Order: sequence, then C-alpha cells, then structure tokens
Amino acid sequence: MDQDLEMEIVEPEDAESDEEDNNAPNDDEAKDQKVYLPAIPLQADEELICDESAYKMLHQASTGAPCLSFDIIPDELGEEREHYPLTAYIIAGTQAARTHVNNLIVMKMHNLHKTQEKAEDEEEDDDEELEDDEDDVVDREELKKPQMSCALIKHHGCVNRVRTRRLGNAVYAASWSELGRVNIWNLSKQLQAVEDMQLLKQYECEVANDPIQPVFTFSGHQQEGFAIDWSPCAEGVLATGDCRRDVHIWSPLEDGSWKVDQRALIGHTASVEDLQWSPNERSVLASCSVDKSIRIWDCRAAPQKACMLTCDNAHESDINVISWNKSEPFIASGGDDGFLHIWDLRQFQSKKPVATFKHHTDHITTVEWNPKDTTVLASGGDDDQIALWDLAVEKDNEHESLLVQSQDHNELENLPPQLLFIHQGQKEIKELHWHPQLPGVILSTAHSGFNIFRTISV
Repeated sequence: MDQDLEMEIVEPEDAESDEEDNNAPNDDEAKDQKVYLPAIPLQADEELICDESAYKMLHQASTGAPCLSFDIIPDELGEEREHYPLTAYIIAGTQAARTHVNNLIVMKMHNLHKTQEKAEDEEEDDDEELEDDEDDVVDREELKKPQMSCALIKHHGCVNRVRTRRLGNAVYAASWSELGRVNIWNLSKQLQAVEDMQLLKQYECEVANDPIQPVFTFSGHQQEGFAIDWSPCAEGVLATGDCRRDVHIWSPLEDGSWKVDQRALIGHTASVEDLQWSPNERSVLASCSVDKSIRIWDCRAAPQKACMLTCDNAHESDINVISWNKSEPFIASGGDDGFLHIWDLRQFQSKKPVATFKHHTDHITTVEWNPKDTTVLASGGDDDQIALWDLAVEKDNEHESLLVQSQDHNELENLPPQLLFIHQGQKEIKELHWHPQLPGVILSTAHSGFNIFRTISV
C-alpha cells in the first residue's frame, strides 16, 4: 500500500476538544470547570481539555492523504448494535497532492471499545485490580486497541465525493472525480480482503499489476461536480450534479451497466452542490446550489418541467448541503453563511424555514438527520466543530446545571436550547454520517483525519 494508515484512541492530553452538554457532572469539581464556547477566544492561561466522561466512545483514525468525503458501507452484522466492541465499514476517497496517487479506501474499523471510564459492562472490582500485575494490565490494554484494515482502489483524480448502495448481493460505490467523471465500483473484492490478512496481501499483489477498473463510467458532465446520491426507493437509480448547473438521472440496465439521461434537469443557474432523493417517493429529488436556491424535482416529468417547487434565496450565500429527514417532511440545509435552516415541505411555498439556527461561525459543510430519531440532527463545518441538535427540546428556565452557574450566565443564555453537544478536535470538518446500524454513533472526516464517536447526549 502506498499510504500510511493508522488508528488510535484519542487521549485527553492530545485532544483539542470540549463540549457543552446539559447533563453536566453534579459534583464539587464541576464548580472549577468551565464550558468552552467556540465564539469566545481562549485566555493566555486557558487550554481545551477533552471531557471523556461526555463520550461513551471516542476514537480517531488517520490516512496518508486527507479524505474529504466518505460513506458508510451497509453490513450484515445486524441492526441496532450496541454491544461493544463495535465494527464499522466505510469507503473514503483521498484528495492527495497533484504528484501523488489518489485512492478509494475500503476500511474495516473494528475492536472499537467503549472509552468511557468504568463502563457499566466493563466494571471490575477494585480488589481484583490490585491483584493484577503490570503485564496483565498492559495485555488488556493491547487487546482493547482499535484496529483498521484497508483495501485500496487507485482513482484517477481527487475524489470529490463518494456514496455507496447495496444492489442485490453486492455493494457498489459511485465516486465523483475532479477530472469530471463519475465512476461506479463493485466493492466485493475489497470487502472480502479486509476480513482476512492473507486475502488482503493477495489482493494487494493482484492490484499492483492489474488495477481495479470501474464497472461503469460517465463522462457526460461538462465540468467536475460534488453532488451525488443513490435513490433509497428505486434500486440502482442515481442522480449526479456538476459545477456547471446540470443534474443527470441514471437508471440501471439488465446487463449491469447504467443508462444516463443526457438531458439535464433545467432550473439551477449555478453549481449544484448537493442532491438528496426522497426517502419514500421513488421519483422525487431535492437539490441545492450556489445560486442560493433549493429545488424539488419530479423526475418522471420532462427535464424542462421537472422542477415542482423552488425556494429562491433560501440562504444568504452558497448552499452547500441538504439532508432529507427519513420519517418527516423536513429538509435541513447549511450554507456558507453559517446558517442551519429547517424546511417543512408542507409549507415550502411560503419560502420561510420553520426553524433557523446561527451557531456555526464559518461555512457549514455537512448536515445529516439521525436515521433513527426524527428530531435529532448533526451539522459540521469549517469552524472545526460538530453540533448535535434536538428540535424537540424546549427552553427550561428552571433548570440550570452547576456548570452553567459557575460562569457568566450571559455567555450561555444565548445558546439555543436545541443545541445538545459540541464536538471538536478536528480541523476543517468536511463530512459526517450517523451510522444507521450503530445507534448514536457518528463518523466524521476532516483535513486532520477521522473521528468515530458516541456522546452521552444521543
């Protein structure tokens, strides 16, 4: 492999993160602690310390070149998995320097133990701990170290965005290349390779002489792009959008290839930044753009008539990302203006969001609803923070934690009550995803690498 890949537990002294949580520790030590707010500069004698008690699990991983897009690969290990250690499969795409090779990386992250001290399912009797010798303690720590196995696919050009979908018995990935091409890859070999070291070595020898080729490539976009999404309702249907303004719809063919409609959907006047298929209607698609609009399409209609609903000036500047709620008719959007808007499609014609949050201090680059909890979502961006939100929370004037009382009340009074948690420690956060099979677990990628964590808030 031509990249250094490693995974390690985040230690408190190494983490530049802090968090705000309504469930603050209720003891004397809390009186000396202070909640950090990203908008407030640190004093000369202050430093950020990660409060590990606010996380059930917190790990980090790094790859040679930064991976600015990734997706979770659906697995067959079961739903609603909460027993530790956990296992997760993902695919990520690198954005290496021009002189370096770019790759898609299929990863198996496993042996992900709970990192919260004295976890309920791992508590040991204090007397037993005293009897353990130093070697036993070291051995136990070694056994609990997280592991990562990786299988690489050489990719022409930087990977702008990658998305996966299980089709039949195989998992496929669609990748946007900076060279203006969209490729479809069958990940069967890579997923087999990461399960066994012997198979992985064999795979590496094979691809060294005969690089993996995509099963299908579309070069019809006139510019590179970032927007891409598989339909969750129509197997094999894909939508891709480019930086020119064009959106193309893909349909699978019986021979294993795809037919791409050369007629682009007509409506946007600038780069299409993100696409989201409806979670329950086969032909309905949402898009957002640099032209500041969000559009809803019915792809059964002719391209010039497909746009059903339009919200112009939905943000004050470029709209980077959208996320369609899995159970409710809500779409969340984030833009360069740092605003997070929530749109109710039943009131979309009013062109007014039903909720707006201005917490992020820089561009919002990623937003996603929790797939299991319809009121919870997460957002992240260039201000190096991931915010967890719960729209069901209302302000409670009677309850204030000791942590809040220990500092200037005005600093925290302006925080929206829906803000559950602030996660930090990564630089220039680009993408996050909730793991649909691991309740409450979030994976995120940034210029500084990956985090995989679960907070006590969700």
